[in-house]
Amino acid sequence: MASEDYQLDILVQGYPGKSVCHGGLGWSTIVLLRGNGRVALIDCGTFSHRNNLINGLKRHGLTPAEVTDVVLTHSHFDHSINWVMFPKATIWIGQEELDWSVREPWGLTPVPELYVRELAGSPQLRRIRHGETVLPGMTAYDAPGHTPGHLIFYLTGNARDVLFTGDAAKNRVELLTRQADMTYDASVTARSIESMWTLWRKRPGTLLVPGHDLPMVLEDDKPVFVGKREAAIESWFEDALERTTRFELVL
Repeated sequence: MASEDYQLDILVQGYPGKSVCHGGLGWSTIVLLRGNGRVALIDCGTFSHRNNLINGLKRHGLTPAEVTDVVLTHSHFDHSINWVMFPKATIWIGQEELDWSVREPWGLTPVPELYVRELAGSPQLRRIRHGETVLPGMTAYDAPGHTPGHLIFYLTGNARDVLFTGDAAKNRVELLTRQADMTYDASVTARSIESMWTLWRKRPGTLLVPGHDLPMVLEDDKPVFVGKREAAIESWFEDALERTTRFELVL
């Protein structure tokens, strides 16, 4: 998929689910953008994504040292921890989001305390605000609700535009209902999701990439998935390491 001079590839496919017994699932979307002299990631995941990131970049002939930009929608652990993997990249995050994150109480929230503290003092950091340009053709928009300083990003292109919503709207259900299962204020979230619909409808064929789901386009004003969902768990329930039980997590 291309947007203007950018090639867009999903390095890690987000998953619209929650763990029942073992805490946050944290399977978030990570996008690779290449073009205009940039090798950029939209969000960068958590520890469990590291091999996926390294191998995904390798498939495209890249290494972490060649990533020029990491654009963070928000500071939660499953979207932000791996900024440390990219020593030569500019790390973009909302001014309000980072200020809020470093004030959060340690050990009580999904904010990775030490990682945001280090980011706040890093020379790689670039703070951004609503309406500012991040990459060529990409504009940041406020979308609070999931977190106070959450940003979404709208990328204009020649063939199509792309809207990256992060966790301001994590999946198709949240887009349709204007509700979210993680929000500090339901009315704030509803307004943010409505603003996404306005951007999404602005140009036919615009691709929306959420934080925990497949990309989507609108057909007759209804979200339609692009691509095929892939998710499974393999478990050791038998008596030999080479025998596992596979559970497919798709319909």
